[in-house]
Amino acid sequence: MSAVAVFLIFVVCMVIAIPISISLGIASILPGAFDASFTASAQYVVRSMLGGIDSFPLLAVPMFVLSGIVMAKGGISRKLFDVFAFFLGKLTAGMPCAVIVTCLFYGAISGSAPATVAAVGSMTIPILSNLGYDKKFSTALVAVAGGLGVIIPPSIPFIMYGMASGQSVSDLFMAGIIPGLLIGALLMIYAVYYCKKHGEDKEKIDFVIGELHRKGLAKVLKESFFALLSPVIILGCIYSGIASPTEAAVISVFYALIVSLFIYRTIRIKEIWGILTEGVRTYSPLLFILAASTAFSRVLTLMQVPQQVSAWISGHFTNTVVLLLIINLFLLLVGMVMDTTPAILILSPILLPIVVNIGMNPIHFGVMMVVNLAIGFVTPPIGVNLFVASSLTEIPVMDVAKKAMPLIGFFLAALLLITFIPAISLALL
Repeated sequence: MSAVAVFLIFVVCMVIAIPISISLGIASILPGAFDASFTASAQYVVRSMLGGIDSFPLLAVPMFVLSGIVMAKGGISRKLFDVFAFFLGKLTAGMPCAVIVTCLFYGAISGSAPATVAAVGSMTIPILSNLGYDKKFSTALVAVAGGLGVIIPPSIPFIMYGMASGQSVSDLFMAGIIPGLLIGALLMIYAVYYCKKHGEDKEKIDFVIGELHRKGLAKVLKESFFALLSPVIILGCIYSGIASPTEAAVISVFYALIVSLFIYRTIRIKEIWGILTEGVRTYSPLLFILAASTAFSRVLTLMQVPQQVSAWISGHFTNTVVLLLIINLFLLLVGMVMDTTPAILILSPILLPIVVNIGMNPIHFGVMMVVNLAIGFVTPPIGVNLFVASSLTEIPVMDVAKKAMPLIGFFLAALLLITFIPAISLALL
């Protein structure tokens, strides 16, 4: 069976709404089923699936998922928002900018874009709407800014890329800091432009910010201290060498539980079982996708698909700039129709040899790939962030997508800068 036929079967399975993990499994087994001499028998595929999830770095993913859920239930996102609103609220677009910075910080806690949208959006969208901001704009802003959750470390997609490519997860985390800040800054520039064009209800904003200022900076910082400390502890453990990313993920879970149970007292002990159940429900589909993606990528390797694609692209595109633009366009299209995890696990072995041949640093490519797929979080038809944000406000997904287009334009501008200026990603390494 040819590689083209395998991909067509995979696409057909997705089109007829077969779950992606099952679609990947079917596409992995069929080459061996049709050709008894092919190495990848059904038994080989099952072993590959089990071997793919038998990974210590991979343990970080369920831990960061669980940590994000605990912190969302514990109201930590609200504590973060209050601090940034205190400092930025009275500036032009201060409140939308506070939302973007909150997404940056929450992304440094959860490592997940949808989790960032859910936790920050459920709290900030009603606040922005009550302050007179257009509800569609507020929803689109949170949906796009939530994409920072997979760029700012710790990042679940960076963990996946590290596993697929053999690169250091700690280096990938470090490489994501400046790109994440750059994208956040560009989103704030658009927020300022939007608010200058459409105006703001300064009276309502001054009233809300006035309440925070009447509390006083000391009290606001005291209430938010442990929320602000969480990313410092998580990243500090990783970069100081105290803990690996996986161990830091476990630390983040216990830290979130201790803060929520005993300091903020926003979670009761009897609610922990429900949080654990939600964590399992969130991670289990991801685990099956991960296992099937690993098997599929190994089958493609046996069929020499990476070498064939690499030879075709290298043969047709010799100019480095054109080649990188083509790869970016391809990744953007993939991000629109495929979830981040299988996309990274399937495409990393295919595309990495191509970019390494033109002298691109694998860490730099990992950042470029994750930024591309982060844009996929806010582009139809998959656009997970759009669906999460839409479910919070009951605004149709396409309406949110239309309002998000200018923000996505700024995201794309950041992508081009990240692609062609390696120092943005590699400066901290």
